Amino acid sequence: MNRLFRRGARRWAALALLAGFGAICLVASAHAAAGAPMAGEDFPPSLSSYGDAGQPLWTQLAGRARQEPFNVIATLIFVLAIVHTFLAAKFQQWAHVVEERHLLRLAAARGAEAIAGAREPVCFAAVVLHFLGEVEAIFGIWCVPLLLAIVLYYGAKDGLGVGWSRAAHYLGSRSFDEPLFVFVIMAEAAARPVVKLAGDILRALARLGRESPAAWWASILTVAPLLGSFITEPAAMTIAALLLSREFFPLNPSRRLKYATLGLLFVNVSAGGVLTHFAAPPVIMVAGKWGWTTPYMIEHFGLEAMIGIVLSNAFYFLVFRREFAALGAAQRGTPRTATPEVPVPWWVTLAHLLALAWSVVSLHHPVLLIAGFLFFLAFLQATAHHQSKLSLRGPVMVGFFLAGLVVHGGLQSWWIAPVLGSLGEFTLFLGAVGLTAFNDNAAITYLATFSPEIAGASALQHAVMQGALTGGGLTVIANAPNPAGQSLLAKHFDNGISPLGLLLGAAAPTVIVGACFRVLGAIF
Repeated sequence: MNRLFRRGARRWAALALLAGFGAICLVASAHAAAGAPMAGEDFPPSLSSYGDAGQPLWTQLAGRARQEPFNVIATLIFVLAIVHTFLAAKFQQWAHVVEERHLLRLAAARGAEAIAGAREPVCFAAVVLHFLGEVEAIFGIWCVPLLLAIVLYYGAKDGLGVGWSRAAHYLGSRSFDEPLFVFVIMAEAAARPVVKLAGDILRALARLGRESPAAWWASILTVAPLLGSFITEPAAMTIAALLLSREFFPLNPSRRLKYATLGLLFVNVSAGGVLTHFAAPPVIMVAGKWGWTTPYMIEHFGLEAMIGIVLSNAFYFLVFRREFAALGAAQRGTPRTATPEVPVPWWVTLAHLLALAWSVVSLHHPVLLIAGFLFFLAFLQATAHHQSKLSLRGPVMVGFFLAGLVVHGGLQSWWIAPVLGSLGEFTLFLGAVGLTAFNDNAAITYLATFSPEIAGASALQHAVMQGALTGGGLTVIANAPNPAGQSLLAKHFDNGISPLGLLLGAAAPTVIVGACFRVLGAIF
């Protein structure tokens, strides 16, 4: 009886929530239809409207909170979203527990034989918990309470119609060019011809070292991250993780070498996407606003990133050189069986590369970008015998994450601008490294664009970017491609990947890459 009561209560609560949301929409629509005035042109307030230039930091923040109390509400929701990212793994664990309980109840009710090989009803609670545990989905999920807060807060003051129009105007004022571009470029870069081309390049380099474990390791961890500058970081992470899973981890390296390799992979991919302005999410989010182009990225970040990657790899190679020799000796005693791959015609690969180039050129022209993507999908159908199944889950999730970041970030300039503007160059670099470990590096660079002090100082812009790139391998949530690498390599780690193990494995390359950015950046 109690179970039935609780189940019924949950259903009625869900219906009440949906009814309340529907009522808000209907009332807002009625107000709009009746000619309610549009509100929101002044939302969020411009920084100059506060009239607090030159005041101390805490005085500025307190005054802005008093002038616009919704600033505090928006920031609280943003903080809750960040806290949610730390609980993502817990939600995944809860989802597995709920799913197992669901299957046990089915087995008890129908018998184990009845459910063997049959498609069972989906456990709604488990699916919801899985979704809440997706790191890339969290910021997008928290956009819902943010928009409801706008409607209700300003609706309580001026009527629901005004609250609704303010929320709608705010969403309409956001630019989603970058999230849309990331979705398209990731989908195109994940196609089989591009992936095979990248894999062939890595294999050719590994053959220079007779495809020994050390040769594969060095090739993957050096070249794949740099290829990320052209085929996007998520695609580079996927290719590198797949090759490591196939060519290196099956040799059963030690636990220390496994975590060193994982940390090195995450740091190198974070740093390796800076040779262009269109491949790394933290760069994409600021390139248009700060006027950074591919030549600019190569000039100010490219050499430092390449040297940092090579030095990091060389350091770990020297540390584990004896183990690499032992793995090579063990491999020579085991015959290799190569699985032949069906070749891809050169003209198909060329068409895919042209599609990538078109997307880069159309970055700030959504109509052209979508048109090119539609032609790309048609080409996939026409050459299906040379393609693999196109998975859009990864591109959708990363694009969703960046879109949610754009929505939240637009309401954080009231505090992020004076806070970042009060920091010196080196302090800003260290702050970006530390914040990146607790949040995605694209969030750090995007929020930095709201600081007038940073917008007018290239040295501060470089410090923010260097810190965001340096800290991108410290945790799974520090860089958007990291969850893809984790999901592909977790099976090689007993009891999953340990956050502490990853942190320790990424510590040395993080210091090396950070030192290269700061020291070489100052020299060159």
